[in-house]
Amino acid sequence: MTTIAIIGGGNGGLCLAQGLARAGIDFTVYERDATVTSREQGYRVHIDPNGSAALAECLPEPLWNAFVATAGEAGTAGFGFLTEKLAPLCLVEPEIFRGGHDDPASGHHAASRVTLRQILLAGLGDRVRFGKEFVDHEQLDDGRVRVNFADGTSAEADFVVAADGANSRLRRRVLPAASRVDVGAMGIGGKLPLAGADWLPHHLAAGLNVIMPPRDFLFTAAFQRRHTETDARALLAEDIAAAGLDVAELFRHFENTDYMMWAFVLPTGTVDIDSPGTVLRDLVLERARDWDERLRRVLAETAPDTINAFAFRAATKVKPWPTGNITLLGDAIHSMPPTGGVGANTALRDAALLCRALTDVDRGRSSLREAVAGYEKEMLKHGFAAVDTSVTRARQALSGRIARLGGRTFMRVCGAVPPLRRAVFKTRWTEPPRTGSDAPPATSDTDDGRIASRP
Repeated sequence: MTTIAIIGGGNGGLCLAQGLARAGIDFTVYERDATVTSREQGYRVHIDPNGSAALAECLPEPLWNAFVATAGEAGTAGFGFLTEKLAPLCLVEPEIFRGGHDDPASGHHAASRVTLRQILLAGLGDRVRFGKEFVDHEQLDDGRVRVNFADGTSAEADFVVAADGANSRLRRRVLPAASRVDVGAMGIGGKLPLAGADWLPHHLAAGLNVIMPPRDFLFTAAFQRRHTETDARALLAEDIAAAGLDVAELFRHFENTDYMMWAFVLPTGTVDIDSPGTVLRDLVLERARDWDERLRRVLAETAPDTINAFAFRAATKVKPWPTGNITLLGDAIHSMPPTGGVGANTALRDAALLCRALTDVDRGRSSLREAVAGYEKEMLKHGFAAVDTSVTRARQALSGRIARLGGRTFMRVCGAVPPLRRAVFKTRWTEPPRTGSDAPPATSDTDDGRIASRP
């Protein structure tokens, strides 16, 4: 194996690229976006322990340090389950949510999507080709693959990775039976700046929360900066230079605003997803008319230009296929609704797992077919487990009154019985099961404990 083509430069594809670069393996990423800065908007993404471990494994140390220093805190007040009147059902303590881990490689982070993308692109140079929209591919007589792009160009590779997202064209060609379906739910989300919102209860201002009314469902997450821009620049002075990062570019999109993100889940078709923010805001306010006034104030004071609607779709489970020299990663194979909060993290986990497999091939420890078959077996297992969890939570968010009553009762019991609360939530958030080749290597402290420890 001499050349690898990665179709798609999202989080998963670029994480794989960084891991391959670190291992000294030849690759090229083909990204349909025209430029590095084509994606300059969106909410912060919650990186959980799976995603953190993958980034720590694949990124060179300066870039890992840059990720930790520029990311924010997620849920410093823990995770709360509340009624629509803000009565607590179950408050999961921060030490349970975080599992007692101080190592950033095992922790939770709130990352700016733009800053994370800049870090993942750093140092890759012309190994990332922009403006390359995949059209089709062909298997060549010599066993290689030719991929063709919309601009009329093509490229050949020994191995191809489809990392081109939920609407993957490459997936449709190699797995035509794979499909995505509506899960019966949709979301409306917005951002409320925390500055001046001293009227918010502490748990809303500093934690992650699920609001469980008799109808509908609201999720909130407070994202707070870990460092000011000045402090982050000081921490990373040497690392930025070592990684070849452009200081001005890295901090051009540094989010200097702490905010609370909220997502309102309701049945599919309740409103056109292209509706203006004012229409969406009025809709959720009407549906939340009997809620606590502080929750209604969150919705009412959210700027309309931050409010948008989105459909919830999920990949249908696919059967294992004969392993060849094309495989898939992330949303290209197991896309899921955001209700699990694990889509990006599952893609990063795929990337680290596939990087290990391809490194084994490069080092002569495994054949390509054996290594990729092992990757695909584990990827399908954990990927579609994440899909199932996300779809289940989406449907639970729209459960009927009897089921909702049962859910609220269970949360009250968890809230009242600490051993049960710890048993239920520790494994759910801090210790996802890992076995076999997907277990990350042990971590050790670096010389600079201010920033990170990593493999």
